[in-house]
Order: sequence, then C-alpha cells, then structure tokens
Amino acid sequence: MGSNSETNCQQNVKKFWNCGAAARDVFQILTTTLLGLHLPLSFLLLARLSTARYLLSVSDNYPTTKPNSLLCSIFLYTKPTILLLLVSLVSVAALTHGLTGKIAFLRPSLEPVARHSLYAAWVFLCTLQVCVGLGIEGSIAAGVDGLRFAEKRSLLCRVIFFLGLHETTLFWSRNVVKPVVDDTVFGYVKEEKWVEKVAMAFTFGGLWWWRLRNEVEPLVVVAEIKREFMISVGVDDFMGWWLYYLTVTIGMVKVVKGLIWAVTSLIWRRVQASTANDEKV
Repeated sequence: MGSNSETNCQQNVKKFWNCGAAARDVFQILTTTLLGLHLPLSFLLLARLSTARYLLSVSDNYPTTKPNSLLCSIFLYTKPTILLLLVSLVSVAALTHGLTGKIAFLRPSLEPVARHSLYAAWVFLCTLQVCVGLGIEGSIAAGVDGLRFAEKRSLLCRVIFFLGLHETTLFWSRNVVKPVVDDTVFGYVKEEKWVEKVAMAFTFGGLWWWRLRNEVEPLVVVAEIKREFMISVGVDDFMGWWLYYLTVTIGMVKVVKGLIWAVTSLIWRRVQASTANDEKV
C-alpha cells in the first residue's frame, strides 16, 4: 500500500510539473510574440506621426479641436527622437546581420560577462515599449488613424518592404525580446522552436493586413510630397523616408539571398545527378 501510494504521488507530481512546464512554454510564446510586434507597431506609430505633422504644416485647422489630453499634446508636438534612434539601431543591425550573417547586437547568454547585454536588452525593450504605448494612445487621442495618400508605392516595392519589415521583426524578436523573456521565465535562453516562428509569422501577417499595409506608406510619401511642394522637410521626415528604404534594402537582401540559395541548390542537384550518371557508366 505504501509503495502504491508513493508511486501515485510521484505520478501526480510529474503531471503537475508537466502541466506547469507546458503553461510556461505557452506563456513564453505568447509574451515573445506580443512583444515582438512592438517593432512593426513602431513603424505604424512613426507613419502616423508623419501624417499628423504633415497635416499640422499644411492646415491651419488641424487639429480641429484643441488637444484636451497630455497624451494628445505629446503625440502632436514632441519629436520622436528616441523612437527613431531605437528603430534605426534595430534596422541597421538587421541589415548588417543580413549582409554578413553575424549578429553584432544584443545577443545575451548566461555567461557572467554577457549579463550586461541582457540588461541592455531589458532597457532597450522597456524603452521601446513605453514609447510605442504612449505614442499609440496619443495617436488615438489625437484622432490620427492613417491618412491614405494618392501616391502609392509600386506593388513590388510594397512586397519587398513587407519582407524587409518581417525580417527586421524576426531579428528584433530573436535577439532582444526572446532572450529577455526566456531569461525571465526559464532562467536561461532556449533554442527557438518552430511554434514561435509560426506564431510570429501569423501575428505579423495579421497586423500587416489589418493596419500596416494601408498606414505605413506616409512614412515615405510625406517627405516626397513635401519636397514636391517645396515644403520644408524636417529631420523626422527624412528619417522616416530613410527607414522605409532601409527596410526595403533588407527585403532586397533577403530576396537576393533566397535566389542565390535556390540557384546554388539547383546547380548542386545537377552536379550530383551528373556524377551519379557518370558512376553508372
């Protein structure tokens, strides 16, 4: 009796432990995915800021009512210098990684000498989260919900931008968000699972279809319209234009690397087939 009771207790503890481990895994995946979306949301916020500043420069009646909240005033009249700097750092690091295959960025591990990188990732993530949270709330308070301009990028440019932003989001999630979440939940950085990749792909695709595909283009269109009508182009407008085409460049690098991989694989298969035929002869 005692032996059976002890066995049942061990089984219950094992089941409880497995349930707890599964719950931690689910929590880790959800948290990583949601925090990973902060980067594309940063692009959405910067596009809305470009729209609001364009309306302020061309219309004396914008906003139609006096800002009645602190968030609205911050959104309309504060320069997004910190947000631009953070997004630029991530984008440049993603481009560097795409070109060289090396990650010279925040890649924390559990080694004591690398804990400083983990702390830096914490600061980086928290700062971006605060900027995005306040900015999105401010855009809602100001009534800025994406302005559809007549000028549109070509379909090819939009597709490549989509690929570039997805690649940048993956880089951000793997090298900043995941290490922070994994270290918090598990105490160490785990290897990325296919479920995490699928979850990020689906959520990013949903955000793109819901908002980004229609609202992100002011990031580049506003600067071009201002230049066309000889309106002063500010540093923020130029940075938005630069970020858009930097993301397009990241997408082009991904496309070119994919083509090179496809061509190399095709040539390698033909070489193997030719070698096999020669051996048969």
